[in-house]
Amino acid sequence: MIEMLQSPFMQRALIAALLVGITAPAVGIYLVQRRQALMGDGIGHVAMTGVGLGFLMSANPIWMATLVSVLGAVLMELIRTHGRTRGDIALAMLFYGGMAGGVLLIELSDSGSTANLTSYLFGSLSTVSDGDVTAIVLLAAFVVAVSLGLRRQLFAVSQDEEFARVTGLPVRALNLLIAVTAAVTVSVAMRVVGLLLVSALMVVPVAAAQQLARSFKATYALAVGIGVVVALTGTTTSYFQDVPPGATIVMLAIGVFVLLTALAAPLARRRARALDADSGGGADCTAPMPGSRRPNDDVKV
Repeated sequence: MIEMLQSPFMQRALIAALLVGITAPAVGIYLVQRRQALMGDGIGHVAMTGVGLGFLMSANPIWMATLVSVLGAVLMELIRTHGRTRGDIALAMLFYGGMAGGVLLIELSDSGSTANLTSYLFGSLSTVSDGDVTAIVLLAAFVVAVSLGLRRQLFAVSQDEEFARVTGLPVRALNLLIAVTAAVTVSVAMRVVGLLLVSALMVVPVAAAQQLARSFKATYALAVGIGVVVALTGTTTSYFQDVPPGATIVMLAIGVFVLLTALAAPLARRRARALDADSGGGADCTAPMPGSRRPNDDVKV
């Protein structure tokens, strides 16, 4: 363990993993609430074009991926808002075009190849540079500032757009901000988890936290905690066992989800018995059914 912590590339990888573990669930909670769990996967496809542009222009691929994925996320949101019957076709072309563009551009560059692209698709510990850490820190700071500073507004628009519009919130601007923040998160996570797996780290910790938490605030905190634990544990396991970090992190997250799901059932039955006892043991028509109330229904944050 001491040897790992003394290794410069592992120091960079652990810092990146910590920030990914924080930012991915922090944004994912809004995507899950909006039923857009696969949005991160689509942005990851688009970000591949940014990676290819980075190699072609000899620029930092993270910054180029951020620029392209932000543009792609904004376009996705506009298609979602204004698209009609052909909206799904437009999104499909955007996703597949982003992937194809990334492969083509990286092959046209002098410094890149499809082998280089693999580390961005599935994550790689040894390729995290000092420049990557700087970019990840700056982008993660933006994500955390938005997800915490505007949590009330973002939750409101994610829960019910019509109600948020009636209360005077700038719904369109907030929707675009969620899309942009998700795009930035994809860029933050691609070095550790990979573009093809980042969506899992945005969604699975949130789904796991919802099994136990009963408010938005608790779900947010627990999801971020799960994200940090699985990201750091997966990165450490990858170092000692020589396994892909992204796949390890995602499998750990899924394992936590399965464990918490198993624990949630007896807890729900215990709550139901407690409610039944409080009501005097009669037919309790007012008590909620176990699992009938989603954790995010409590708007208090």
